[in-house]
Amino acid sequence: MAREFGRSQRVASEMQKELATILQREVHDPRLGFITVNEVVLSKDLAMAKIYVTVLNADEAGKRANIEALTEMAPFIRHELAKRMRLRHISELHFYYDSSFDTGMRVSELLHEVIEHDASEKPQQDD
Repeated sequence: MAREFGRSQRVASEMQKELATILQREVHDPRLGFITVNEVVLSKDLAMAKIYVTVLNADEAGKRANIEALTEMAPFIRHELAKRMRLRHISELHFYYDSSFDTGMRVSELLHEVIEHDASEKPQQDD
């Protein structure tokens, strides 16, 4: 009988929860904005973790600065993660900006513009 979720997916899910808690409660760096951990992708051997985050209310330079700050703090975050997770080895952490939120917002804006444009061009009909 096949498992629905593999071990790496279960560990990634737990790691995502713990990372969110660590970033919220343990990391007190003024360089960081409001960061959301969207996804954690682990290699099959759990040696490397790609962590996809979004930063709200930040321009492109702010997003890059937040990713750089997280990369600098990766050893501290990894140490905190090791305290919380019962694993023999903790993955090497690599942070990436997840642009899917920005893309979704842009698509929503474009759809809203199209709807407004169609509504303004629709001829007025009298009943």
